[in-house]
Order: sequence, then structure tokens, then C-alpha cells
Amino acid sequence: MNIDAVKYANYIAILKEELIPAVGCTEPASLALAGARLREVLGEIPARIEVKMSGNLIKNTKSVTIPHSDGLKGIDAALWLGIFGGTADQGLAVLSTVTAEDIRLVRERMADPSACNVELLEESPAQLHLILEGYTESSHASVEILGTHTNFVRIEKDGEILLNKEAAAEGENLFVDRSLLSIKDILDFASSVKLEDIEPILRPQIEHNSAMAKAGLEGEYGANVGKVLAENFGDSVANQARAQAAAASDARMDGCQLPVVINSGSGNQGITASLPVIVYARHYDMSEEELLRSLCVSNLIAIHQKTGIGRLSAYCGAVSAACGSGAAITYMLGGEYDEISDTITNTLANVSGILCDGAKPSCAAKIASSVDAAIMGMTMSFSERKFHDGDGLVKSSAEETIKVVGKIASEGMKQTDVTVLKYMIE
Repeated sequence: MNIDAVKYANYIAILKEELIPAVGCTEPASLALAGARLREVLGEIPARIEVKMSGNLIKNTKSVTIPHSDGLKGIDAALWLGIFGGTADQGLAVLSTVTAEDIRLVRERMADPSACNVELLEESPAQLHLILEGYTESSHASVEILGTHTNFVRIEKDGEILLNKEAAAEGENLFVDRSLLSIKDILDFASSVKLEDIEPILRPQIEHNSAMAKAGLEGEYGANVGKVLAENFGDSVANQARAQAAAASDARMDGCQLPVVINSGSGNQGITASLPVIVYARHYDMSEEELLRSLCVSNLIAIHQKTGIGRLSAYCGAVSAACGSGAAITYMLGGEYDEISDTITNTLANVSGILCDGAKPSCAAKIASSVDAAIMGMTMSFSERKFHDGDGLVKSSAEETIKVVGKIASEGMKQTDVTVLKYMIE
């Protein structure tokens, strides 16, 4: 084994924590989860709800179609769907139990604008923060989610505190330690990990995300970016990688009820980190072992980058996920540390800074552009071409470039995020 036992266990734990199934966009799912838990605490349907939420939750819930909703969109729809028909024990698949009768009741409740009041939570210790309160004739309850989509930190009913996670509320201990991640160690881990330790984690990603791509290519979803690519740009493996990733996003953003396996809290990032790798593996008749090891590279490289960027930001997560895919395809095709590092650097030098303006149909196009940049970056690396230290934000190593991009996304783009949100909700 080329990686020590502590890092080995750490990397397995990270994969288990991040690669989980979700139905629909994770931000509306988080709202629905809060709604379902609120109903459980109250023991009945509230007559009125009030919600305070961070800007990125608003941004990523505003325009995306919610699955199991008959085409509903928006914050109040996500909340009421969770309240009327959600099952909190299902996590981010909370809406998979919604029925037609639930949807009818939701539409009826949404007809009353006074039933749901939404406010921007301007001061918060986290980019993902939600406080939901519900009122009946005789009771009041509140639930609070902070830091991650499923992390309940406080639950209260009629003045009685049922849950109070102070450490998590201060932003501590939310994730398995990411400080041990590095490009070199990720590659060592992928090459030496026991397949029985990763196959149960990665198999659902292969199956679910491939099924979503198939649905997107066969159906009519969003702007049909994936279908446009597949029908107009040929059968090359590079185009199929772009098309399948985009098609999966087309379907997911437009309410397809199939689950996907996410990465870094995002279904689109899970799609982008996996489908191009799967397409290349199938095209080159790679073994299942080679595919699984390559998916380890992709997912962990994507998570490594997102650690510095943050869970939600003005920086499009498709870029970091596509870097992961590009690195994994380079690894799969025989590239070593230098080629893989150059693929990452070349990709970041090209498309870093794509704006996140919320979850919606154009995410599919941003995914396609990011995957295209990653494939170009890989092709450059195999041709011994790369961007050098001092070329814009490029630093002396891929690790240093990742750190700089993370600082720009997490610190430099804070005001960008505020401005984007302002014009989205104007």
C-alpha cells in the first residue's frame, strides 16, 4: 500500500460522506427536508410558516423544477411539498414519497400568499443556513439547518429545546477532515485502495448518474443542451462526455424524478465528476477496476478543490468537478502525476470564475463548457503543453493554483455573490 492507514481511512470516510443519493436539486431538497421535519415535530400541518435563509439557498431554489411536484418551482413549493408529503428519514430523497393528493394540497396552500413568509438571512456563520418556523392554532415549532444540507442544529417546540448542537452551530466538526487531501496522495490512494472498500460507494454513482444521462438524452428537459451536443457535434468520445454530463443536468434541473449521487453537496457536481469518466472508460473498454480507481481520482480531486472554495459560493462548482474528471481521465489513459497536475492547472487557467447564478437549465451548458475545458487541458498535458507560473493566476504547482482559486472563490467573490443574488431576486 502506498498510502498510510490514517489517510486511507480518511479518504474512505470522505467518499462515504460525500457520495450520497439525492432526488432533485439539493437546495430545494434541503428546504423540503426542513419542512418534513417541522411537520414531524408539530405532529400536524402548520397553518402558516416563516423561513429565513441564506442567499445561496435562495439562489439555488428560485428557478429549478422540483421533482415529484408536477412542475412546481420555488421556495414555498419546496417547503410545502416537504410539509405535506415529505419523509424526513429519506434525507435528500425526502420528496420521493410525495403523492398527487399532496401536490393538490400544496397548490391549494400556495394560493394563499400569507401562508409563507420568506426573508433573507443576511448575518450567518455559514453559506448554507435555514431557519423554518411553523404555527398551528395551539403550537409553534422551529427547525434550523446549518453548514450542510442535512445538518439539523436546533429543533424547538413550544419553548422546549429538542435538539441543540452548539459545536456544529459554530461551524465545527461538520465534515470528515479534508486537510489530508493532496493530489499525490489521492493518486496513491486510487492506485492501492482495495476494490471492496470503494465499489459499494461508487457503484450507485455509476448506475444512478448514467440512468439520469440516458433520461436526459431520450426526453425533453430544460434547454436540451445534452441532446443538442449529441445530435450536432458527432460521436467522438470527447463530445459524448460533454453531452452525457449535460443531458443528466438537463433532466435533473427540470424535475426528473430519478436520483443522482452527489459530490460536495451538489448533484450537478456529482454528475460532472462521474459521467465523463464513465464515458471514456466505456469507449476505451477499460475494466471495472480501472473505472472504479479513476472515479476515486475524480471525486476526491473535486472535493479537494471544493474544500477551499466552500460548499456554496459565486464560483460554479462544475469547474472543480470537471477538473476532477479531467484528472481522472488523464490517470485512466496512463498519465502520471505531472500530466494529471498539468491537466488540473490547464483547466483552472481556462474556466475558473464561471459564475454560479443558481440552479436552473443553463447549468447543463456550464457543465459542458467545463468538461470541454478539462478535456482540452488533458490533451495539452499529453502534448507536453501547459500554462506556466505567472500566467495569470497560475502558480508553480497545481496544489498552489488550487489554493489561490479557493481564496478567490471564498474571499474575493463574496461581493460577487451578493450582487448576483440582488439581480436574481430583483
